[in-house]
Amino acid sequence: MTMELLHPDKWVDRYADYLYNYTIVRVNDHVIAQDLISETFLAGLKSKGNFKGDATERTWLISILKRKIIDHYRKSNSKKGRAEVRINYSDDEAEGDWLEERVKDPFDKTAEDNFVNKELGLAILKCLDGLDPRQAEIFKLKTIENYDTEAICNEFNITPSNLWVIVHRARRALVQCLEKNWF
Repeated sequence: MTMELLHPDKWVDRYADYLYNYTIVRVNDHVIAQDLISETFLAGLKSKGNFKGDATERTWLISILKRKIIDHYRKSNSKKGRAEVRINYSDDEAEGDWLEERVKDPFDKTAEDNFVNKELGLAILKCLDGLDPRQAEIFKLKTIENYDTEAICNEFNITPSNLWVIVHRARRALVQCLEKNWF
């Protein structure tokens, strides 16, 4: 069943440009971007049995690419980075420790962080409810659920440029609402 849904022989023609544009703004290096895309295609081939068809081929490849980009930054910031940022500071208990060990872990969430995230999520939902229903639905489909532009345009009978105008206006309205009700 998955082979009917996947067409690896057409990935380069169909998705290489899109994946490159997605990657280059995140890594800002032509060679690294090409390497990550190649790794993505290879990983897609190796894991094609895991493709369930719940998403489009492109969305599935993007999810693989996102993990490749994250892995790239983890690797580049691991041993090499730690060796370069050794600093000397005076602390009775930990003189000469690594800088990374002194910085708060962004993934270490406290109960307060979880509360703030939940509260922000509720504020966003409330602001979304204040939008025009059609505008809110298009915004959710594109930005939250990552639906394909073409699919949204077909469903709502709009052009891609109209879609981006609607999404832009929704973002502006959400920012104004959050500034008034959240910050």
